[in-house]
Amino acid sequence: MLASLRNLSYENLEIIVVDNGSPKFDPQIIKDKYPEIQLIKSKKNLGFAGGNNLAIKKASGKYLFFLNNDTEVKIDCIEPLVSLFESNSTAGIASPKIIFFESDDTIQYAGSTEINPWTGRNKGIGSMEKDMGQFDISSQTDLAHGAAMMVPKSVIDEVGLMPEVYFLYYEELDWCEMIKRQGYTCHYVGKSSIYHKESVSVGKSSLLKTYYINRNRLLFIRRNFFGFQKWSSYFVFLALAIPKRSLTHALNGEWKHCGALWKGVLWNVKSPPELPVT
Repeated sequence: MLASLRNLSYENLEIIVVDNGSPKFDPQIIKDKYPEIQLIKSKKNLGFAGGNNLAIKKASGKYLFFLNNDTEVKIDCIEPLVSLFESNSTAGIASPKIIFFESDDTIQYAGSTEINPWTGRNKGIGSMEKDMGQFDISSQTDLAHGAAMMVPKSVIDEVGLMPEVYFLYYEELDWCEMIKRQGYTCHYVGKSSIYHKESVSVGKSSLLKTYYINRNRLLFIRRNFFGFQKWSSYFVFLALAIPKRSLTHALNGEWKHCGALWKGVLWNVKSPPELPVT
């Protein structure tokens, strides 16, 4: 990622790297190889939101571009994103086109539908399609993608930091909802592209991912849906999705994944009944 950032055509940059409590090596080697960066060392793993929030507090830029460590950027990816915010004062958050790394230009993200308040489900636009230019047109969309998203610093100052209660997964979606509730819009910018090595950080089938994906889907429902819609989403998730996933793991002999899944559900049962929506 850092090597690709050196090739950017946009020059007015500061690059902040947060080492989120890495247990196995000294992050100083990153600074030694890329002396142009600012390196923040956290003594413990604060989660996706917590790590990003450390960088937000240090950043001096007008626009903050959040990138996963398993991404690489195209040379001209910054300019279209900045142009959006310079020309649209209501734009609050935006993501570029995201392409699976070394996939023959297979798209991961070209926008997203909203998370349906009745079912708790959503759909990625363009997912698994070959990039033939069909999603080069920018548009307003419902949700940004946490692997790559830009937010004006002024919007963060107004809305607040990324919600740290999630630790991993769904926090950027909750943040999108926080931003939209303040009257801002979410955008997909088709002329900007990055490559994503999906799930490199936690592993494609890790217990960590199983736990937090299920814990935080339910947490998102609790924080963002209300009334009959919330109860409908509870039903779809708890009565349909969870039993189906449990059965799939059981049939595959993945008993530890079954345990991680139900541990995530029980976390919500044990946590306070009302979580603040900020």
